[in-house]
Amino acid sequence: MSLTSLQPEDRRAVDGLLQGLTGTARLGVAFSGGVDSSVTLALAVEALGPDRVLALLGVSPSLASDERAAAHRVAAHVGVPVVEVPTFEGDRPDYRRNGPDRCFHCKDELFERISQDVVSRYGLTAVAYGENADDARRPDRPGSRAATAHAVLRPLADAGLDKAAVRRIARALELPCADKPAAPCLASRIPHFSEVSPEKLAQVEAAEAGLRRLGLGDLRVRHHGDVARLEVAVEDLPALVSDPLREQAISVVRAAGFRFLALDLAGIQSGAFTLPLVGVREG
Repeated sequence: MSLTSLQPEDRRAVDGLLQGLTGTARLGVAFSGGVDSSVTLALAVEALGPDRVLALLGVSPSLASDERAAAHRVAAHVGVPVVEVPTFEGDRPDYRRNGPDRCFHCKDELFERISQDVVSRYGLTAVAYGENADDARRPDRPGSRAATAHAVLRPLADAGLDKAAVRRIARALELPCADKPAAPCLASRIPHFSEVSPEKLAQVEAAEAGLRRLGLGDLRVRHHGDVARLEVAVEDLPALVSDPLREQAISVVRAAGFRFLALDLAGIQSGAFTLPLVGVREG
C-alpha cells in the first residue's frame, strides 16, 4: 500500500504537510516509536528522502526497554537511522515534583538536549515532533508549550490530522505500529505530586512487562505506594478475576516490589491523573 490509497481528504492534508517540509534541508524527528512520531518520521522521508531525516530517541529511566527496542524496529522499517539522546529530566526538581506540568519539563529537557547536543553535530536545520490535531486541543499536553519554546515543528497538527487520520496513514504506509496502543512514558503512572523516582519507574516497568508476558495487551500499572492499580481493556477484566491469571498477575506485581494488586473496573483511562487538575479547554 502507499499514500495513493488514502481517501481524498487525508491525501489533501498529507500533500500540504509534504509541501510544508520540502524546504527543510535536514530534519530531526523527536521519535518514540508510537504511531504519531512514526507517521511524522515516515512522511518526512516521503518529503525529503531518508538521507535528510534523522530519528531522535530520548532515552532515560522513564522509557521502558520494550518501547526502546520497538522504536528501533520501526525506524529500521522506515529506513532512517536512530540517534539516542540521553535525557536527564530526573535531575530537574520540577520534574521530580510531578505536578500537572511534568510533561513540560520532560519535553523541555528533550528539546534542550537536542538543540545543544544534536542539531549542530548532525547538521539539522529543523526539528519536528508528533503532536496531532487531537493533542493540540487537549489541556493536558504541556509538552506542547516546550515545543513552542524551542521552535519545534508539529506537522501533523498543522495539517489538521487527528489521531484517526494518523492511524489511517500509518496503515496506508504499512507501518508496524499502525495499530499500536498509546504508550505514555512510565512517569505517567505515578499520581501527580507524588515524587517521580527511578525506583518507582523501575517497579512500574517490571510489573507491566511481566503482565504483558502473561498475554495481556494494552494496560497501565498505576503506582500508589504499596498498591499497584491495574488498568486493562474492559474485555480483559473477566480473565483477571479468575484463576490462573489472577494468581499469576498477583505474583508478577509482588515480584516487581508492590504488596497489593488492585484492578480498576473502569479500564484504561488516558489522562486520568492530569485531566481532573487542568480542566477542559474551550473550543
